[in-house]
Formats: sequence, structure tokens, C-alpha cells
Amino acid sequence: MSEVSYWLPIAWFGVIGFGVLMYVVLDGFVLGLGILAPFAEDEDQIDLMMNTAAPIWDGNETWLVLGGAGLLAAFPAAYSLLLSALYLPVLLMLIALVFRGVAFEFRFKAHSSRAIWGWAFCAGSICAAFWQGVILGAVVEGMPIQDGKYLAGAFGWFSPFSMLTGVAVVCGYALLGSGWLILKTEGRVQDIARFLARPLVLVVIAFMGLVSAWLPFLESRVMARWFHDGNFLWLSPVPVLVLLNGLWLWRAVVATGRDARPFLLTLSFFVLGFVGLVLGIWPHILPPTMTIWQAASPPSSQRFVMVGLVLLLPIILGYTAWSYRVFRGKLQAGQGYH
Repeated sequence: MSEVSYWLPIAWFGVIGFGVLMYVVLDGFVLGLGILAPFAEDEDQIDLMMNTAAPIWDGNETWLVLGGAGLLAAFPAAYSLLLSALYLPVLLMLIALVFRGVAFEFRFKAHSSRAIWGWAFCAGSICAAFWQGVILGAVVEGMPIQDGKYLAGAFGWFSPFSMLTGVAVVCGYALLGSGWLILKTEGRVQDIARFLARPLVLVVIAFMGLVSAWLPFLESRVMARWFHDGNFLWLSPVPVLVLLNGLWLWRAVVATGRDARPFLLTLSFFVLGFVGLVLGIWPHILPPTMTIWQAASPPSSQRFVMVGLVLLLPIILGYTAWSYRVFRGKLQAGQGYH
């Protein structure tokens, strides 16, 4: 294997991972707003919750498209197997995202049916988050592959572990949404968000512990490399930081003031979890057998698409940062960007 053939798949693995992580942390809190919508006391509070994300939520799917397009361009074998194996949960996730988007826009225009669209926004958000967790759990659990073909049936993704990760992602996004509301609102909505964030912190920590305890017993052996050849010694900072982050997050949601801390610490929770996952599955893109080099497209194809990525990625990062800067600060009741 040449040096280019070795390093290009690693670079693309990093790009796709970055795109997925950006989608999770940026669209995750918008999905969290929908999950938390039933806890609002009236329609005005739902308006305020949705208006905190109205100027910025449209661009979040850019990162999802980047991750999917990058997977198709750089790892077509993994792309085809992933969609073949997870066709149903991927389709349901996309339908839920479309449904969530339609409800988001229609609710602001509706009059007599505002409540219906509010519930639709909630349902779409919960379903999209759940199916994203199911997809994650199915990949982590391991995909039986032989001679480049997926061996399990149309429902091979269905398992207790994937259902667990589905519920865990819903709770994680809800915590992210509560942190966003603490950051962006004041008064009663912020009080509700703080009240909800406290049990959510405990639930998310419990789910992280349960998933981590389950991983060594999966056929994919995702966590095996953590305990191989003394790797745990240099990988141990990740779980230590997760524990410390959980403690700091609990203190941040209990204390008043410094409204940015709950949201930032929840973001770091997701980042640390993602880092731990990548360290566990490396160098596989579809555990337990398909590595990034086995799934990679020819180096010429990867180089060609990389040129476009180098030109496009700074633009995406630039307008994302600009939009968040323009719409920074607290949103008052009765105000809105929509």
C-alpha cells in the first residue's frame, strides 16, 4: 500500500467524522427543542423556544449531507452496505426530518392548527432523534458481512442495544435542547429548562454508563482495543474527562448564572462520547470486519473530491460561524427572528 493510499482514507474518515459530529451538536439542540416542546406551558413559550433556533436551523442539514456525500465518495463499499442494511431506519429518519422541517415552518403561518403543527414538530423531532440512535447502535453493535454482502435481513438492525441507543440519543438531544434554552432565554422558559436539565443530566450519565458497560459484550468487540496491549493507560483520559464533565455539568444546571456553561458542557459530553466511539471502532468503518482501507475508493477519486472539499468546507464553516454571531444573545418573550 502506497503512502497516499494509506493516508487519504484516514483524512476522509476524519472529514466524515467531523461532519457527523457537527450535525449532531448543531441540529441536536433543535431536535431537543422539539422533544421538550410538550413541557411548555402555552403556545407563546413554544414560539419563544422555536424562535431561538429559527434563524440557524436550516443550515444544519448541510453537515448531514456532507457526511453522506463524503461516505459515498470516499468509502462507496461502506455506503452501499450501510444503506442496504439500514434502509428502513435511514428512510424513517429522513421522513421524520422532513416532517419536522415542515412542521417548523407551517406552525408560524398557521392559526387554528398551530397546536397540531406544534405536536407534529415534537413528533418529528423525537422520531428523527430515535432513529439516529438506532442507526448508531446498529453500526456499533456490528454488521455481519461476508464477501462484501450484508448477511442479516431487513430487520437485522433491530436489537435491545439499538433500541437502547435510540432512547439514549433522544434523552441526549433533550439535554442539549435544555442547555440551549438556558443560554438563549430568560424568565419562565429558562426556569423550565433548568428544571428539566437536572434529571436529564442523571439520565444521560446513566445511559452512557449502561452503553459503555454493554459494549465489551457485543460481537463487534468495539471496546476490545481499549484493553489491548496496555492501550487503556493512554486512552484513560477520555473516560476520566467524561466523569469530570458530568460533575461539572450537574453543578452548572443546579447553580444559577453563567448561562452558557450547561450548553457548552453538554456539547463537550457529545464530543467526548464521539471521541470514545471513534477510538473504539478504529480502524473499522463498519465493525467488526470492514476497515477504512477495505472500503476506500481509488486514490484518484478521493483526491478529486478532496479538492472540492478544500474549497467548500471553509465556506460552510464561515457562514455557520457568521450566522451564530449575528443572532447571538438572549431572545426576549414576544420577540422573534422568524
